[in-house]
Amino acid sequence: MINREEKLSLLSEMIAFAQTDANIKSIEYRFLLGVAKQLEISREDFDYLFEHPVTYVHLKSHSERIVQFHRLVLLMNLDCNSTDKELVKLHNFGLRMGLGHEAINKVLDLMESFPDKIVPPDFLIDIFKIQYN
Repeated sequence: MINREEKLSLLSEMIAFAQTDANIKSIEYRFLLGVAKQLEISREDFDYLFEHPVTYVHLKSHSERIVQFHRLVLLMNLDCNSTDKELVKLHNFGLRMGLGHEAINKVLDLMESFPDKIVPPDFLIDIFKIQYN
C-alpha cells in the first residue's frame, strides 16, 4: 500500500494535470475529490493541494504507476474533449512515472476506439504487462 506522502503526490499530480487548461471543471473536481476519498485524504488536505502542490514522489510499485496512469486517462477524458496539449502532458506524465513509451502510445491510440475514450482497466493492464515482460 502507498503511504500518505505518495497519496498526496498522486493527487497533486492529478490536480496539476487537470489545471492544464487553466480552470478545473466541476466534473473534474468531483472526480479528483472521489480519488481523494478513495485514497483516504481529507477534504481540507485535498483543497490545500490546489494552492500548495507537493513534490513529486516516484511510486515504487509498477502496478500503482499503471493505476495512476489510468486515473489520468480517465481525468483527461471526463469532458470528452482532449487537446493535443493534454495528450502530450499525459504522455510525459507516463514517461516520468517510468512507464514504457510504446505502451503509453498504444493506450493513447486504443483510447480512441472505446466509448467515451475510456480504456477498460483489463485492456490497460494487458498493454503494460506485455511491455513489462
